[in-house]
Amino acid sequence: MEGGNSPNLQLQQLPLVTAAVSVQPHTDSFSYKENLIGALLAIFGHLVTSIALNLQKYSHIRLAGSKDPRAYFKTKTWWCGLFLLVLGELGVFSSYAFAPLSLIVPLSAVSVVASAIIGMIFIKEKWKPKEFLRRYVLSFVGCGLAIVGTYLLITFGPNSHEKMTGENITRHLVSWPFLLYMLVEIILFCLLLYFYKEKNANYIVVILLLVALLGSMTVVTVKAVAGMLVVSIQGNLQLDYPIFYIMLVCMIATAIFQATFLAQASRLYDSSQIASISYILSTTAAITAGATFYLDFTGEDVLHVCMFALGCLIAFLGVFLITRNRKKSVPFEPYISMDAMPGMQNMHDKGIAVQPDLKASFSYGALENNDSMPEIYTPATLPIVQEQHGSKGVSAPPYRVLEHSKKE
Repeated sequence: MEGGNSPNLQLQQLPLVTAAVSVQPHTDSFSYKENLIGALLAIFGHLVTSIALNLQKYSHIRLAGSKDPRAYFKTKTWWCGLFLLVLGELGVFSSYAFAPLSLIVPLSAVSVVASAIIGMIFIKEKWKPKEFLRRYVLSFVGCGLAIVGTYLLITFGPNSHEKMTGENITRHLVSWPFLLYMLVEIILFCLLLYFYKEKNANYIVVILLLVALLGSMTVVTVKAVAGMLVVSIQGNLQLDYPIFYIMLVCMIATAIFQATFLAQASRLYDSSQIASISYILSTTAAITAGATFYLDFTGEDVLHVCMFALGCLIAFLGVFLITRNRKKSVPFEPYISMDAMPGMQNMHDKGIAVQPDLKASFSYGALENNDSMPEIYTPATLPIVQEQHGSKGVSAPPYRVLEHSKKE
């Protein structure tokens, strides 16, 4: 009986083993396919967004340089840019539903590379090939590094996938790693906000750290909302869960405050500095949030994690080199040149400050409110004085120059 039963046992166990072996590769290939779909959607979205922003900028510049009295929203170019902008943002938004958060966020380097290439193509200056290569060698190197970093990110990105259902998101929301991360982030955000508001610490790192902390919560909520929408479209309705609307409100609120801090930073610092530092800080904060909330790197081996980190570092370096090579915008200073006046000596050679260069103002003093400034920092005034013929025949000076020493 034992000899007759043993072959039956073997025949019953054999299909189970083959089934277990065949299911795992199918799941891995499907997850890699989802990673590829999400990465392609993110790359497409960032490319289209860069083209859209440059189209809208071109529309503004074209109207400013012509005598066209139309408003910018009445031009076809601006509306075409708006349509492409919406299309690109939809592509980036939908990419979060397919690929892990830690994979999608670093791919925003594609927008920096696209903007740099578009800027080189539409450059208006006259240049020679040697001068062009010398001036833009950092941009070429940065674009190459960013492309290599993007390839490493897609190849060695995290491969964790789960359905974005209301139960899963609620379970992640109350998990102790994310609660600990939220506690640290809230304390750090409050400290930075205190120094920024009360101590006037208007440093670019402080402002962009506030943006990065808000942005990490934005991408977490974006992935939750996008994933629940895709699951609902597939037939499993998720819109009746309260967590969906909580995530939607948090997404809108954090995006608004993030845009507010970015607008404040753009008024104080150059856009190239903001682009590079914001990309590095926001990507780091978003990857950390994705690793704690969605557990993106669970089950990944050390090699994949190290190669993914190497891809992030290479992309960071590429973005830094691209933005480093951009020209800093010099504000227009409409002042009257004293040397251009007839009969006037060159007072700049004598060390006399006719109009001090103040960091607080970039325009001529007559266009600013200088009531609170001391007299020594006010620009030179040129009153119109009529000639008075006195007994000695000496007329009043037609101008007044204020001299001050280096100590003052």
